[in-house]
Amino acid sequence: MSEKKQVFVPFLDLKAQHRPLKDELMAAFSDAVDNTAFVGGPAVASFEKNFAEYCGAKHAVGVSTGTDALRLAFLAAGIGPGDEVITAANTFIATSEAISQTGATLVLADIDPATRILDPAAAEAAITPRTKAIVPVHLYGQMAPMDEFRRVADKHGLLLIEDAAQAHGARWNGQRAGSFGDLACFSFYPGKNLGSCGEGGAVTTGSAEYAEKLGQLRDHGQSKKYHHEIEGFNARLHAIQARFLDIKLKHLDGWNAGRRDRADRYLAAMEEIPGVRLPVTRPEAEPVWHLFVIETPGRDELQAFLGEREIQSGLHYPIPLHLQPAYARLGLGKGAFPKAEKSAAELLTLPMFPDLTDEQIDWVAESVREWASNR
Repeated sequence: MSEKKQVFVPFLDLKAQHRPLKDELMAAFSDAVDNTAFVGGPAVASFEKNFAEYCGAKHAVGVSTGTDALRLAFLAAGIGPGDEVITAANTFIATSEAISQTGATLVLADIDPATRILDPAAAEAAITPRTKAIVPVHLYGQMAPMDEFRRVADKHGLLLIEDAAQAHGARWNGQRAGSFGDLACFSFYPGKNLGSCGEGGAVTTGSAEYAEKLGQLRDHGQSKKYHHEIEGFNARLHAIQARFLDIKLKHLDGWNAGRRDRADRYLAAMEEIPGVRLPVTRPEAEPVWHLFVIETPGRDELQAFLGEREIQSGLHYPIPLHLQPAYARLGLGKGAFPKAEKSAAELLTLPMFPDLTDEQIDWVAESVREWASNR
């Protein structure tokens, strides 16, 4: 082991983000308490307007979680029993369970191994007469190739729904995530690039009809109080969370710029390490680096080595969906999606947040390089 003094590197440091905002956040909380403004109302409407404008969308509808954003988006689009919906085999289960819980049939497809994003050609090959929608996932803060997915969707008359839970502010050919699909779904879980101080989510859309339906679905199907046009859910965004999100939204571009700077330092410091594959960004993309994920056949050994050096790391996601017990009903075993399976077995997520120091990044890079050189 190197004699260099070890540097503790946390996987994520939310305290650093919230510390300079504490007074403003507490003032918003105090005002909400003073005015007993807890659910819905002007705070939610303000955030919805500001977030829609930020994404370049006509409408944004705040909901209780990112999972509810997906579920309600699918329902608003009329997806249900008899329909098939295609998404990536390597996404978090929120994407797939939201599809299944509408009564639709989940259809998985393999990824582009370079970007780890759903492959448009693989998605197109999975289309059948029952296919209703394609759901590209903007994974790790990298956008899916939305121009290619739009061509596929338009060619086959399908809905295109973005899972943008990890891509707040990311761009493809200069256009932001949340403005490409018929609907787009965001999570504001605290660790996201734009995170609430609890749970939260939103759906963006260019359709006034979808926005109205989403507004009903999140609030027991009401068009106005006690007028229930449909059955819905209790999936409202809390007003306090909307206040917090409005405060944080003003800082999002700065935080994303910090993540890009940190990613650039990682990429330069870990260039050409034998047996370690770094993230690949297509020239059309401007990622926001929600996560910084590398791949190596010795993933478990590397993670243990980093842990000995006080470097925290994570796995996003080590078991593809088709190999999860929850989806045994699909009858898909090992080998069904070899590219997603290989990535899942080799991926390792390194610390990534805007407040990472040069010293911390250099210590991570030096440790990865030393591990690879001694294999």
